[in-house]
Amino acid sequence: MPLPKVAIVGRPNVGKSSLLNRLAGRRISIVDPTPGVTRDRVTAIVELADDDRREDDRREDDPSVERPVRLVEFIDTGGYGVYTAEGQRHDDAGFDLSSLTADIEYQIRVATERAQLILFVIDAQDGITPLDETVAALLRKTGCADRVLMVANKVDDESWSAHALEASNLGLGDPVGVSALSGWSMRHLHAAIRARLPENEGADETDEPAEMKLAIVGRRNAGKSTLVNALAGEPRVIVSEIAGTTRDSVDVRFQIEGRSLLAIDTAGVRKRKSFADDIEWYAHHRMLRSIRRADVALLLIDATEEITQVDKKLAQELLAQFKPTVIVINKWDKVADKLNPEQYLDYIGQELPGLSFAPIVVTSAETGEGLKEAVAMAFNLFQQANHRESTARLNEQVHEILAQRGPTSRLGTKANILYISQIGVAPPTIVLVVNYPKLFEGQYERYLMNELRERVPFSEVPIRLIFSQRKRKTLTDLKERR
Repeated sequence: MPLPKVAIVGRPNVGKSSLLNRLAGRRISIVDPTPGVTRDRVTAIVELADDDRREDDRREDDPSVERPVRLVEFIDTGGYGVYTAEGQRHDDAGFDLSSLTADIEYQIRVATERAQLILFVIDAQDGITPLDETVAALLRKTGCADRVLMVANKVDDESWSAHALEASNLGLGDPVGVSALSGWSMRHLHAAIRARLPENEGADETDEPAEMKLAIVGRRNAGKSTLVNALAGEPRVIVSEIAGTTRDSVDVRFQIEGRSLLAIDTAGVRKRKSFADDIEWYAHHRMLRSIRRADVALLLIDATEEITQVDKKLAQELLAQFKPTVIVINKWDKVADKLNPEQYLDYIGQELPGLSFAPIVVTSAETGEGLKEAVAMAFNLFQQANHRESTARLNEQVHEILAQRGPTSRLGTKANILYISQIGVAPPTIVLVVNYPKLFEGQYERYLMNELRERVPFSEVPIRLIFSQRKRKTLTDLKERR
C-alpha cells in the first residue's frame, strides 16, 4: 500500500520548511527568511512512533520492548501567494519571478488533492493575516476543510499559546501550537497527525522492493525538471525559462515497468563566484549532498550549447564520489539536423575525458525520446555497481594483466601482487596487497582499472582500487609467536 501523504501549506515564511525539517529530524528543505525559497513539492518519509514519542524521547525505555511505528510521506509546498505578498520580484538576471506564481499554486493544489491530511501552518507571532484568510477560503472552496489540521508555528514557549488560538477564527479547527525551531510541543503534533491518518495506510510499505536513487544533475536550464516531469508523467516540478527555478533538491517517487525509482531533481549549477545569495549557496551544497546519497547520476548536457567549465566541474565531482553516471545529451531534437552524432560523441569524449567509460544516451525531455533508454541504462549501472566478483576470478584476471604489462621502476624493482579481494560495492572496491604500492600509482593504476573493466562486470562504473603494502613481520613479532 502507498504511504499516507501529509501536505504542509500556508503563506510564505511561516516556517513550513522548518517544520518539515523538524519532523524529519534532518535538513530536507532550505530554510531562509526570503519568502518563496521553496518552489516545488519537497517530500520526505518520516517515522512517527506509535507512543507519541520520537527516538530522543525513548532513550530511557526498555530496549526489549519493540514499539510499532508509522511511516508517513510529508510534502512541503511553496508559499501560497508568494509574489502577491511581496509584489513584483525579479531574479539576479532580471527575469520576472511573478510568472511562477501560477506554477507554485498548481503544485500546492496537486499536493492537497492527493494528501490524506493537510497541515495548514500559520505564524502565531504575526497573527492572522489577509493571506492566511485567503488560504483558508481556498481550502474550504476545494473541499479540503475536513482534512485540515491547523498548526500555529513559532510558539516558542507557553507564553505564546494564547496567540496560537487566534487561528481558530479561520474556522478550520483548533490549532496545535509548536515551535519548529526549538521543537517545543512537537510530540503533541505527532499525536494529532497520527490520530487523523487512516490506520490501514502504509502498513505494508516495508515489504516494497528497494528503490534506486537517481540524481539528475546539470547546469542551469539544461532541462532537469522537464526530464523529471516526463519520467513521472505529470508536472511534478516547476518548469520555466527562468534559470534556477529549482532551488531545493526535489525527490520524486514513481515506478517504471514495475521497478521503484526515486528521482532527485537538483538545483542547476553555475560558477561559484556568481552565487546571487545565500539561497543559491545552500542549493549548491544540497546538490552535492544529493549526489552523495544517489545510487546513480544522470549528467544532463545541453546539446544546444557548448560544454562549459560547470559541466566539467560536475563530471569531476561525480568521479570524486565514484558515482555511476549516465551522460544524457538533452535537447537533441533541436540540433539533430545540425550536428553529426559521431563527431559530437568524440567531442564529449574530449571535453569529459574522466567519464570516458560512462554510457551516453541522446534524449529530448520535451518529446520523451530516449528517456526509457536513459532509465534502463541507469538500472544497468545500478546492477554493475552492486556486483560482487569472486576472489578467485579477480586474482586470475589481475595476474594476467600484470603478466601482460607490469609497472616499471627506475631501480628495476619488480612489482608483486600478493592478494586481491573485493571488499565493497557501490562503488566496487578492490584491495590489492602488493610489495610496493608506489609502483602501482598514477598511470599504471589507470591502465589496470581500464583493463579490469574489459574483464569483469564493472565496465561502465567507477572502480575504487586500494593498494596496501604487505606488513612485514619484525623480529619482535616472530618472538611473540613462539
